[in-house]
Amino acid sequence: MTTRIVSVAEGRRLARAVTIGTHTLTADEPEPLSDDTGPTPGELLLAALGSCTSMAVRALADRHGWRLDRIDVAVRFGTEGRIVKNIGLTGDLEPEQRRQLLAAAGRCPVHRMLNSKIPIVTVPALLAEPETSGAGREVRT
Repeated sequence: MTTRIVSVAEGRRLARAVTIGTHTLTADEPEPLSDDTGPTPGELLLAALGSCTSMAVRALADRHGWRLDRIDVAVRFGTEGRIVKNIGLTGDLEPEQRRQLLAAAGRCPVHRMLNSKIPIVTVPALLAEPETSGAGREVRT
């Protein structure tokens, strides 16, 4: 899976500006924690899974020329730390085609990633501050 760098900058309260390549979106928390200016980080994770699932199913149907008219994916957090995906397939499909499409839904890269044990490494980054001289004035060279 190729990805671009994802960067996150602080906004007002808990809002965050998420930049991915040339795209910017907002993550936030609902009131009263914050201003509800965007989906929560967990909802963005579910959106990634739902989008990836839908793309994987569409790619398989298109590759085989199957008559899949529509894919609907609804994703939510379930009990006991589970994620629940509901997948609706609309079209003139044989039972075996439906079986293969639903199997493909479990093979999308985000689904695989969430099902595996991926180590996450936190690396402290030292951000450069402008140099100052004397009474807090920026030094220009």
